[in-house]
Amino acid sequence: MEAELVRELPEGDAWQYEPKWDGFRGLLENASGGLRLWSRNARPLLRYFPELEPLGELLPPRSCLDGEIVIVRDGVLDFDAMQTRLHPAESRVRKLSAEIPATFVAFDVLVWNGDEHWHDPLSERRAALEAVAGGFVLSPWTPDRDEALEWLASFEAIGLDGVIAKRRDAPYRPGERTAVVKVKPEKTADCVVAGVRWKAGGERRIATLLLGLFDDDGVLDYVGSATVAPARHEEIAAAVLPLLDDAPERRFSEPNRWGGGELEEASVRPELVVEVRYDKVQGRRLRHGTKLLRLRPDKDPSQCTWRELRPPLAPGEPTLARLLGSGA
Repeated sequence: MEAELVRELPEGDAWQYEPKWDGFRGLLENASGGLRLWSRNARPLLRYFPELEPLGELLPPRSCLDGEIVIVRDGVLDFDAMQTRLHPAESRVRKLSAEIPATFVAFDVLVWNGDEHWHDPLSERRAALEAVAGGFVLSPWTPDRDEALEWLASFEAIGLDGVIAKRRDAPYRPGERTAVVKVKPEKTADCVVAGVRWKAGGERRIATLLLGLFDDDGVLDYVGSATVAPARHEEIAAAVLPLLDDAPERRFSEPNRWGGGELEEASVRPELVVEVRYDKVQGRRLRHGTKLLRLRPDKDPSQCTWRELRPPLAPGEPTLARLLGSGA
């Protein structure tokens, strides 16, 4: 089943709510005898995650679970680490499986010991999952929309990707989006303008602003970029171009950290703050394109730290260890 992106969580007793895990979706099954782990587009994944092979001992013959493969590092989901696991060399895969092991989080049962559950309503499938799959890490769920809204407010700190709402009266509908919706919190951050990327061509116009946040040592880390709309170019240029004078050298350790392809770039004095809207943080980058909202001349750049993207957990907020139990 797939999920439809919506702006608000649905209300009512017909729905239950679960975390939206930030990993690789996977169907774990042994219908042909051996254990298999399939991606959403039917790509075999078990060779990349050999540490999950022991889960086959927990599955009776002719069984299938739906879930998510995730990696937890330092109490936060690490999608960058997931991508490093898709390596062609078996020796590298084995090394990474020991260093950064993955967890399979089950959230649905389709078949168990030959009994087909996929046509049952979710309320019955979830009860069956909890009854038979006790050896697996199970995704938590709640019938309380208010609790789910609290999840939306706090999940960013532990790397989760939002909240899923599922109809409790619906059967499993492969490939459809009619019974599952997802909500991702709209997030904003105040970032320092650390550089510019110029438009291609002869005229020197700003294409994007390069954004930074200060780490604990006061070093400005590059975190992503925001496109400058043509209608706002004069406003942005008036604030940014004077900062090209006496700009410091790029203070970034990794090669080509600024990206940019064929577009020319230049650093600026880190004196201007802008507010941007973003969707997701992947590792130490804003994963998707960001939207420039406004200039923040009222804010000191030194206040723009990694707390903008990784806010600390407040007392009582859920942690990954609590959500995953002993499986993390």
